Order: sequence, then C-alpha cells, then structure tokens
Amino acid sequence: MNTPSIAAYNFAYLDEQTKRMIRRAILKAIAIPGYQTPFASREMPMPYGWGTGGVQVTASIIGPDDVLKVIDQGADDTTNAVSIRKFFAKVANVAVTTRTGEATIVQTRHRIPEEPLSEGQILVYQVPIPEPLRFLEPRETETRTMHALEEYGLMHVKLYEDIARHGHIATTYDYPVKVEGRYVMDPSPTPKFDNPKMHMSKALQLFGAGREKRIYAVPPYSRVVSLDFDDHPFEPQTFDKPCAMCGAESVYLDEVILDDRGGRMFVCSDTDHCETRRAKGHRGELAGEIPEAAQ
Repeated sequence: MNTPSIAAYNFAYLDEQTKRMIRRAILKAIAIPGYQTPFASREMPMPYGWGTGGVQVTASIIGPDDVLKVIDQGADDTTNAVSIRKFFAKVANVAVTTRTGEATIVQTRHRIPEEPLSEGQILVYQVPIPEPLRFLEPRETETRTMHALEEYGLMHVKLYEDIARHGHIATTYDYPVKVEGRYVMDPSPTPKFDNPKMHMSKALQLFGAGREKRIYAVPPYSRVVSLDFDDHPFEPQTFDKPCAMCGAESVYLDEVILDDRGGRMFVCSDTDHCETRRAKGHRGELAGEIPEAAQ
C-alpha cells in the first residue's frame, strides 16, 4: 500500500480557511490573556485526548522555515511525541529536533522544558480540560459567569480544604494560576513545579483543547501567579536527590523502576536537558550502573 506524499496534503494538513479561523482565535486569546476563546475544532487523524488541540494550534502557526520539537511528559521518545513529530514531518515537511534551543515551536504534553525559552519561541500546550473550575462547578454556563464576574472564591475554598485536611495545599499538578491579575487559568496538567516558569516567560505560550474546543494564551512577559494564601504561600515540589544519570538538581524528576526487587532511581523528566548535561561530562551516582541493572 502506497503512503500519501506531502503533495497529497495541504501544508500542515489543515485547510487554509480553518487555519485563518484558528489564528483569529489565537489573536483574541493573546489579546485577553487567560481567557478561553471558543473555536471550531476539526477532526484530526488521531483520537481526542491525544493532542488534537495542540496539533491544530501548531498546524495553524507553523511555517516552512520553522523547527519543531514535540515532548510528552518531558520526553522526546514517547509514543505521543514521536507520532506527532512524524505527522508534521510528513504533512509540513518541516525540520524537527529534540533540542529545545534549536526549536522555534515546542509542542508539549504536561511539561515545560527545563531550558528557559527565548524570545521568538512558541510553546504549544496540549490541554485535556481547559476549565479550572470544572470539578468544582460542572455547569459551563455557571463557570462562564464566574469568570466574567471574577468570582474565584470557590477555587480558594478548594485550596483551603486541602490545608484543613493535610496541613498544606496538596495539589501537585494542574495547579491554578491567575494571569495578569484577571483570569484564573488551568496551566494544563503540568506539575506545579513548572508553574514559576510561566511567569514573565520570554516565549509566547498557546494552549489548545481540541475536545473542549477552546484556545487560550499567555503572551510573553506576562505575570502568572499561582493561587495561594498569605500564611500558606505557593511552594513547588522539591526532590531530595539529584538526577541519577546527570546529577542535575532543582529539576523535575521521574521515578524509574530498575528491577523486580524494588530497585529504582530518579531521573530528569526532560530528556533533552539530561542528555545535554551528560554530553558535557556531568554524571549522576548511577550513570555507570544502568547497563548492569538492566541486565
């Protein structure tokens, strides 16, 4: 069976009318930071929940000279990242990379790269549920009214209940933020470790939710503040040990099971960051033991 060539597709798969519609939604989202802008989501050659919103945003802004990087949970080699990267390599014939610094567009699922982004770069998030109030108030008509009136007391009550039960705010991911002092926004299910990276970021941040048909944005150099209380300030996660492969500290770590006896290690979630450090000669405490442990 012959596979279609790039000539069989419109550039980046979507038709030009759809791209214009999505670009208009993106412009509105940039003009009103944190506001969920509706758009007419299209069917994509992947199921909902696998990044259709982010793919449509990327397809609408990518150009022939762009360099694309796709990560899933920080990794470049997972199924979701590889399939989306191959998709755009086929339908747009653009250059792809695993290096954060080389990319002009970074599409991500549930992580923000460890390397700080620069001016001119665009970070596109895949978002499953864009409404931060969804699990507190399921009615869409009510949540829209709450956003319009800036009534976010319910969210603070939820955080206070965490303190009453656990002694601290127990939310570790999908932690709500307020953008430019106005809209409370869902940062997508990124760990709260990544929330500070959104504040005053030099890159444009775009969020696409295909199933929910919403786009929202954080322009460069925007104030993004995690919700908290004066006596219980926001605190990102911390880890007791550095990365076992490259020795990096103050990065987000993933747990990796080594054997059936409970052996484990913690490594950088961002594979590009870890590989770059190892290429420079940095080594963690288990860097030389991994091949033996895997046998």
